[in-house]
Amino acid sequence: MAHHLTRRTFLSTTALSLASAFSRAADSDFLAVSAAVETHMAALEIPGGQVAVGRGGAILFSRGFGLADREKSIAVQPRTLFRIASISKPLTAVAVLTLVEDGALSLDGKMLDVLKPDIFLPTGREVDGRLKDITIRHLLQHTGGWDRDKSGDPMFQSGQIAKTLGIAAPPATRDVIREVLGRPLDSAPGERYAYSNFGFCVLGRIIEKLTGKPYEQFVRERVLLGIAGPRLGATVTQAEGEARYYMNGDGQTGRPVFPNLPDRVPWPYGGFCLEMMDSHGGWISSAEDIVRFAMSLDDIGGRSPFKKRETWDALIAPPPSAKGQRYYGCGFSVRRSDEGASISHDGSLPGTATYLWRRADGLTWAVFFNQRSEGKRDGAIVDAMLKAL
Repeated sequence: MAHHLTRRTFLSTTALSLASAFSRAADSDFLAVSAAVETHMAALEIPGGQVAVGRGGAILFSRGFGLADREKSIAVQPRTLFRIASISKPLTAVAVLTLVEDGALSLDGKMLDVLKPDIFLPTGREVDGRLKDITIRHLLQHTGGWDRDKSGDPMFQSGQIAKTLGIAAPPATRDVIREVLGRPLDSAPGERYAYSNFGFCVLGRIIEKLTGKPYEQFVRERVLLGIAGPRLGATVTQAEGEARYYMNGDGQTGRPVFPNLPDRVPWPYGGFCLEMMDSHGGWISSAEDIVRFAMSLDDIGGRSPFKKRETWDALIAPPPSAKGQRYYGCGFSVRRSDEGASISHDGSLPGTATYLWRRADGLTWAVFFNQRSEGKRDGAIVDAMLKAL
């Protein structure tokens, strides 16, 4: 038997050796990511988590940690679904920008010209005349004039709104809009940034008005483009493959906003109405699929929902009120540097903490947890991930 390697055997052996070396290097990089997630979960006693990292349309790393369901001892998998809370807003914003791109809507068009709601006015109250000045751009950039720190967040006032309107709780989104537009604004439209879940609730209804389709259907068809996993979640029922949600610390239960539930319920399962939050906080997804979505956005002519580079530019453009290199664009927080624009968003609900980040060089990651640690520094995972990567 000849003691020599054929060219094919040599090349195969070399390729396997190189692949093994590359794998070890990659595993070493992602060990730091895994360690960051595991350390964070241990520090805050989080039952389950999930991470995905990608670049150039490819998922480079995806892993589940801990338990999706503590009671049933079900482990988190890479495809486990989590409530993504306010990471729903980028989906809505991109849907709106596709309508702008198609000519069905203008960023500087007026909200009331499109929606034309039936505003509810209590006796003696007049419509705030500044409502007519709110534009689509204001809604996308959180400069519409509502400030939850001053007047509360109407998306968590379903019981109060239902009582005011004399209807059963929880109210539908259109009822919420009808009641809230009868209140005075907290500031003039465009004057300053104030994060507004309600503004994105309005955007969901504008999408439905212009397309004639349910909000979720339009986003799945026009924005996700074959990314099949993300969908709207439900408050008291669980989708197949969805994680359960947990509370930590005091105040783990509250009064339900739904009829026919016990007097006290776990906050994630009836303390608020997820269905009412569809376009600002109602989606469920795996980390992998949200990373795919974020990677696609500037791939014009490829995987992007956008057909024009100008639409991506509009997404990351600063509002007139912006100061400095950090601001909220159209659906994403934006950080500008010499390397370009990084975009990010986080999400937070009782039982949910989520983070999405796309660096200027295209490296994109998402981390999801099935517990929001009340009163503790959930956001420390961002610094840990940025360091690990």
